[in-house]
Amino acid sequence: MKIHDLAPAEGSRKKRKRIGRGPGSGHGKTSCRGHKGQKARSGGGPAPGFEGGQMPLHRRLPKRGFTNLFRSEYATLNIKDLDRFEANTTVDVDVLRQAGLVKKVKDGVKLLGEGEIKKPLVVKVHKASISAVQKIEAAGGKVELL
Repeated sequence: MKIHDLAPAEGSRKKRKRIGRGPGSGHGKTSCRGHKGQKARSGGGPAPGFEGGQMPLHRRLPKRGFTNLFRSEYATLNIKDLDRFEANTTVDVDVLRQAGLVKKVKDGVKLLGEGEIKKPLVVKVHKASISAVQKIEAAGGKVELL
């Protein structure tokens, strides 16, 4: 067998249906949509989720819980991420953003206690967990809340 002998399997390649290309194509004029009716119109067809007048599923199911419009959302940061900074550096939101550790500040930055830190740092954030504060103070640094 040579490369010029290769061919796709019989019936595996099918030409696409080109609709709206004149009467000779067999798919002209109404473009396979039939005459009149909802599905023949442009943009026609029922809305997503419409069940023919039956009460739709999303309205049949019970509603649960609620969304608190006033909840605070913090950008989180772990202690292990602070190890890249030099000792005795003041780390604030601008420094974190430049380092790429925080993208969106949202309602503030919260420091969490995952990981270890060896260098003393002065960290200025909006919130900090108790374990994070303890680990930073044990390393000789301090946490200042904004």
